[in-house]
Amino acid sequence: MVCGMAHGTASSMARAERFTRSIPAMIEADTPTFSFEFFPPKDDASEAQLWDAIRRLEKVSPSFVSITYGAGGGTRGRTVRLTQRVLEETSLTPMAHLTCVGHSVAELRSIVGSYAAAGVRNILALRGDPQGGLGQPWVAHPEGLDHADELVALVRGLGDFTVGVAAFPDGHPESSDISEDAETLVRKEQAGAQFAITQMVFDVDHYLRLRDELARRGSRLPVVPAIMPITNARQVARMAELAGQPMPAAVTERLERHGDDADGVRAEGMAIATESSRRLLDEGAPGIHFITMNRSSATLEVFGNL
Repeated sequence: MVCGMAHGTASSMARAERFTRSIPAMIEADTPTFSFEFFPPKDDASEAQLWDAIRRLEKVSPSFVSITYGAGGGTRGRTVRLTQRVLEETSLTPMAHLTCVGHSVAELRSIVGSYAAAGVRNILALRGDPQGGLGQPWVAHPEGLDHADELVALVRGLGDFTVGVAAFPDGHPESSDISEDAETLVRKEQAGAQFAITQMVFDVDHYLRLRDELARRGSRLPVVPAIMPITNARQVARMAELAGQPMPAAVTERLERHGDDADGVRAEGMAIATESSRRLLDEGAPGIHFITMNRSSATLEVFGNL
């Protein structure tokens, strides 16, 4: 009886500690962070695959994990449920995504309230892509928000949350130059953002350029680069195009040397991800955020290389 109570108390204390674990504090520590990004599964088979990946990646004790949020709230319920399940059933610290797309301020407040009720205290605040996809004009909800800095301010005003934002080393599709991207990040920082995570980094020099632009403006916002280990060249190239940031020729040329050799492409992709991650860390990046595509093997391989 007494042993059972002690175990329960210890479990509750461990869970409470994860509830209050601060991602900005992790990022600002002396050692680099390693974090993983997942997306909500669409069906039972995908959910089983996801949880297999989560359990495998949990063994390397990542700093935190990120749960994405579908455009227009398409995966809103799954995102909240998955984030809560990660918090309750694993040793991981989850960060939930939230976008302005298709939501009124009242709805955004409700979603933040759902995260708070689940015990989630770390949120990545994003404007999000236009509902029609990239290339379509951005149209805010008539009772919603128009920019990510407004969402940052809203979330920070609703409770004891840490808030991160997106950064675009290759340039946001709607910005004119790197200066505009840096100014946008500074506005997010002034609104209360405590860290940023980039879109997929394929060109390390572009990350360094953005970081230096921020420093010249007196910004202290830490920017964590995101790396996606390449296992299928066509899939990643398509994703890069959808994100408005085609892969640089230096990357595609290395992949194309292997032609239809799937194993060769995968090995080259792992080498590219490892080389980029090492250089980013050597250049002082505060950590690496791995986009996992809900699979563990490629991410674990690159992590092991580091």
